[in-house]
Amino acid sequence: MCGRQLKLIWSMPGKTIIYMNSQKNNGFFSNLRYDFPASMVVFLVAVPLCLGIALASGAPLFSGVIAGMVGGLVVALLSGSSLGVSGPAAGLAVIVLSSIQELGTFEVFLFAVVIAGVIQLILGIMKAGVIGYYFPSAVIKGMLSGIGIIIILKQIPHAFGYDKDPEGDFAFFQQDGQNTFSELTNMFNYISPGAIIITLVSLAILILWERPFMKKISALKVIQGPLVAVIAGIGLNMAFSTTQGFSLRVDQVVNIPVPETLAGFFGQFTFPDFSQWANSQVYVIALTIAVVASLETLLSVEATDKLDPQKRVTPTNRELMAQGAGNMISGLIGGLPVTQVIVRSSANIQSGGRTKAAAFIHGLLLLGSAMAIPHVLNMIPLASLAAILLVVGYKLAKPSLVKEMFGKGKSQFIPFVVTIVGIVFTDLLIGIAMGMVVAIMHILWNNYKIPFHFDPDNYVKGEPIRIQFSEDVSFLNKASILQTLNHMPDNSHVIIDTSKTKNLHPDVQEIIDDFKQNATTRDITVEIEGGSGRNRQNPVEQFGQAVLDQPVSKKKKKPVSFL
Repeated sequence: MCGRQLKLIWSMPGKTIIYMNSQKNNGFFSNLRYDFPASMVVFLVAVPLCLGIALASGAPLFSGVIAGMVGGLVVALLSGSSLGVSGPAAGLAVIVLSSIQELGTFEVFLFAVVIAGVIQLILGIMKAGVIGYYFPSAVIKGMLSGIGIIIILKQIPHAFGYDKDPEGDFAFFQQDGQNTFSELTNMFNYISPGAIIITLVSLAILILWERPFMKKISALKVIQGPLVAVIAGIGLNMAFSTTQGFSLRVDQVVNIPVPETLAGFFGQFTFPDFSQWANSQVYVIALTIAVVASLETLLSVEATDKLDPQKRVTPTNRELMAQGAGNMISGLIGGLPVTQVIVRSSANIQSGGRTKAAAFIHGLLLLGSAMAIPHVLNMIPLASLAAILLVVGYKLAKPSLVKEMFGKGKSQFIPFVVTIVGIVFTDLLIGIAMGMVVAIMHILWNNYKIPFHFDPDNYVKGEPIRIQFSEDVSFLNKASILQTLNHMPDNSHVIIDTSKTKNLHPDVQEIIDDFKQNATTRDITVEIEGGSGRNRQNPVEQFGQAVLDQPVSKKKKKPVSFL
């Protein structure tokens, strides 16, 4: 059928409804010519981030690599996300650092990671993934732009050869005691000519690879620009190694642990300390990790789906269960907690990834390179990787997106900007929270302003004043309704229409009752049209019954779940 798939969307006895999936060739290996080059780019981005996040977390360096492997080899297979990439998350670094210190040993912390995975599995089974759909688009786009800006700001010092702050530290207040902007000033005292040259050459290659005439060369479609930039960086690093003033220091290149033997490689895996099962603090930390990791994952899923050229929708409950399984395995073999991460996911999308094969292959590359060629990885300059991330950051924070959001009005632009500012000056989760607060405040303000409908064009002086209440009138409308009723002119005729009101809050009903009593002292005639506004029928359930032919349950009615 031309590569298309039939998907079941509803089934009842005697009736099956299907639809034709218009997305072609989304099998695991059907887009390998796109997914493999993309996986190389994701792998190159993931290596320094895995190591940097482990360093910032106060954990063994290899624990970050393990988490990256698990994110690719386990989570990618179980997840329903086509383009999402999982691994250690910068947003958890502070929690991991404090948790290891609080629990005393890394092994006890690993036990907490395993329990966090179990909690995430339970959250997925309980369909908690619906939380991800409650984040406004303006906040999600603000998150993407904020992350893009913070990537650019954090990578500029690495591009100049100042690498004191580890890769993966995206917080405003850094691990080295500086902040994002003071680091930009300090880097001028540590400029490395060799690193700057490597950055410029890498950027030139990346920009050249984006030109239309380069994309027309069929041979170059397989070889991604970031890979060429890294190879050029390795070549320049080797050329500069004998040139005084241009040679790179050990801290200016990737620094993955190098085992002497195969047994030494497997010796880097650590196992959790299950003897601490009675330690209540382990469970508190596990719950914290599970909640924060789930929230970061759901945010990344929402953002990744928005970036997906095919606009596929990731099943969030399945994603939580996949992340839970990943954290259980990561904790069992000595890895950091994993989440879906937007930096690697966006790199995957920008590099042309089509299916989850790209994320899986990046996990294979992490495993294979850590086992077989760690010496080669340790020749990659951080300046080359900084150039790649600078391009990723720019694509996430394009000026055109700011212009687009500005054109949508204040209701979209203000939460968008607040989210960006919050991410840049605090961290990811706080920035998201700030954007959400502003978006919710705007909703509440609109709710306050529109408690009822009144048509001034149809009103004639001396005729009855008709006020038609909105579909949902909550306690938030008390002030505006009370103010309106108190200012009704004496000797008037007021019609309060609640015929279209589904839910009338008791506080508002009390205001109406009080107004009716007070109206007699002011010669105001009050007429109530409609019911009590207590029809609480769930519209989702009504849709299921009317459109999808769901039988009405005689038991307590529950909303239909389409997740």
